[in-house]
Amino acid sequence: MKKDYLLLHLSVFIAGFTGVLGRLITLDSAILVWWRMAAAAVIMWLFLRVSKQRGVDARGVDARGASLLQRYNFRDILQMGGVGMLLCLHWVFFYASIKASNVSIGVVCFSLVGFFTALLEPIINRHKFSGREFLFSLLTILGIYLIFQFDARYRLGIILGVVSSALYALFAITNQRVGKHYEAKNMLLWEMVGGLIGLTCLIPIYNAFIPVGRLYPVGMDYPYLAFMVVVCTIGLCLLQIIVLQKIPAFTVNLTYNLEPVYSIILSMFIFSEYKELNFSFCIGIALIIISVVLQTWSEIRRRKIKA
Repeated sequence: MKKDYLLLHLSVFIAGFTGVLGRLITLDSAILVWWRMAAAAVIMWLFLRVSKQRGVDARGVDARGASLLQRYNFRDILQMGGVGMLLCLHWVFFYASIKASNVSIGVVCFSLVGFFTALLEPIINRHKFSGREFLFSLLTILGIYLIFQFDARYRLGIILGVVSSALYALFAITNQRVGKHYEAKNMLLWEMVGGLIGLTCLIPIYNAFIPVGRLYPVGMDYPYLAFMVVVCTIGLCLLQIIVLQKIPAFTVNLTYNLEPVYSIILSMFIFSEYKELNFSFCIGIALIIISVVLQTWSEIRRRKIKA
């Protein structure tokens, strides 16, 4: 059990690197995401094509020796690809937020995912609205508002970060609904493919408004991009699958609240961002942490009462 929890915290620590790498890689955010999804799709396809199944498949049929790469009809691929497009757009806005401000701002705005989930999930999944979750999330909004109001340098980054968190909330909700019907590794492949195709179609429009500049990595972009794809995309997703087999999803989700903390600590060491942070930022961060603690306490209490 200790090993499983170590793997869980390792996955959160790895997730904390994504924001740092987004700033280290010199490509425009859209081109960065294009390369990330293209490389991840190719590696996942090769992995599934070469790997062999053991035992029986989901239908109870003996599948020993068969490839892990499963066949789906066009409607299934379209569903998985559509979910991947939401993830793709989230990444584009997330990295744009970091490049327009800094890593700390990007990951702080990511804390709004709880607010958007509390707002959108009842509408999409048609269940009762939780006023308590919504109120706790308002503390996060107040924290971000303080940063937005008192530090004009970060306003564009905050706006992009807020859009990014809304897109991730949509991705998480739809991924949970759609993912019930497909094998996780194959779904990850088609999400990457769907996001890649969608982004390829959107880049000419994006370029008309925001020139993307260089299309190819140079210098240190290559090792940073390789680490992002292999470790922070494919490795992280597979690690999450392993962890979720051993640890309840509730515990995993609560632990992932530490991701912004890891990212901010890393950015302080790598980019010396502590020099850019003022009093209003610290107050805003404190409110966001209080919001996360209250949401965690509320969920634990709710589960105890239910049990």
